[in-house]
Order: sequence, then C-alpha cells, then structure tokens
Amino acid sequence: MTTRPQIHLQFAPELRLFVPSERRQGRTTVDTDGSSSLGHVIEALGVPLTEAGLITVDGAPTPRSHVPRSGESVDVYAIERPQTVPGAPLRFLLDVHLGTLARRMRLLGVDAAYFSEDIGDPALAAHSAREQRVLLSRDRGLLHRRELWAGAYVYSDQPDDQLRDILGRFTPALAPWTRCTACNGELKEATKAEVSDRLHGGTERSYDVFAQCTACGRAYWRGAHHARLEAIVAEAVRDFGPTRPVPRSSDA
Repeated sequence: MTTRPQIHLQFAPELRLFVPSERRQGRTTVDTDGSSSLGHVIEALGVPLTEAGLITVDGAPTPRSHVPRSGESVDVYAIERPQTVPGAPLRFLLDVHLGTLARRMRLLGVDAAYFSEDIGDPALAAHSAREQRVLLSRDRGLLHRRELWAGAYVYSDQPDDQLRDILGRFTPALAPWTRCTACNGELKEATKAEVSDRLHGGTERSYDVFAQCTACGRAYWRGAHHARLEAIVAEAVRDFGPTRPVPRSSDA
C-alpha cells in the first residue's frame, strides 16, 4: 500500500477562523494526494486563496502551484496590507448581504457595484471577472470560485468595522459626496429648478444647494441625516485619506 504524503502545515492566526477547530492551534499534519498543488490543499482546508498571502515551504517563499512533498513544513501567512490589486481603476462588487457597506463606500466616492437581489454566485463571479472588480463577501464558498477576478473576505458583520477593514486593506482613493449611494452613479451639481420635480414642499422651501445623480436622476441635499453622514466621512478621511481631487459639488 502506498503511503499518502504528509506535510506539516500552520496557518497565520488571522486565517484560523476558516479551518476546522482541530487545526487551529499550531502546526498540524495534513495528508496530501501527491499531485495536488499547495493552493488546492489550502483551499480544501477551508481557506479562500483571496486571504492567503506569502506561503513558505521549509522557510523559503514558494508559489501556490508547488506540489508538496512528504515531510515539508508549510506556513501560510495572511494577505499583506495594504493589498495591491493589479490593473486600474480600483473597483468593487459587493454581494447581497453587504448593502450598508456598499452605500458607505459610495458615500466616500469609492466605485462599489451592488445588487439588492441575490443573482447567484456564478453571476456575481462572472460580473467580477467581466468588469475587473474586487468581490467583497462574507460567503467563503463564493470566494473559492475560480472565475473571480479578485476577491476579499469581509471579516466583521458590523458596518463600521467592515468599512474600516476594506479601507485599510485596499486604501482606495476617497472622493466623498461624488457618488450616488443608491445606484453608484456620479453626482453633479444641480439647481433647484433642475430637481424640483423630485422635491417635496418642505425640502424645496428649506434647501438651496443640490446635487443630482447622472445615472438615475436622484436628487441630494443636506438633509436631516447629513450630520451622521458627515461623521462617517470625516472619520474615513482622517484615518484613510488622502482624498483625490474632485470638482466641487453639493453634499448628499
């Protein structure tokens, strides 16, 4: 009987939430089939490759395509932050469960596509590849899909922490108040006359500075929630700036 090759593998602490509990403490022995790559072995243990950074074998940096041999000692580190994504511009795609995060990213001027209905994993992955968008998700299975252009796991279920996580990981250029939080379109300055058909009486009487989405036509002004939104923007710019220059426009 042929003995299956065994390797001794250890994950960085940040990655241990993905693997079975019995493999979370220190180095663990893993049976391999002698033909699968390290990348396949890592994914089979539950870790999306979007989250795996440097891999070393017996202390030497090693590509994911390496086929491990029996007795090798493998260390898998978390992705290095800030993370560089090839190509430009940096754009994102968020799954159906991340609507609040999508709106906050748009508030900061970050290009964040989002579908309010579940279009299915294959369609999301295909959209990521077609438009070269980084797919953000808390669905580990979705991040294993081969057709993804790029992806990232969102580690928290709290919108404040989610936003800080993504801004710290990818450091996108911020341009607050320049995107529609509803559809991701770009905003332009608008006169009261241009948006009057979208205003209720009290709003039309109380406000004079407006912006309008060039894609869906939605009107924006400094409304009752402006102070809360301003706080989100101020914190993000303070901790994750700088912002990119943009034409002057009214606030959402």
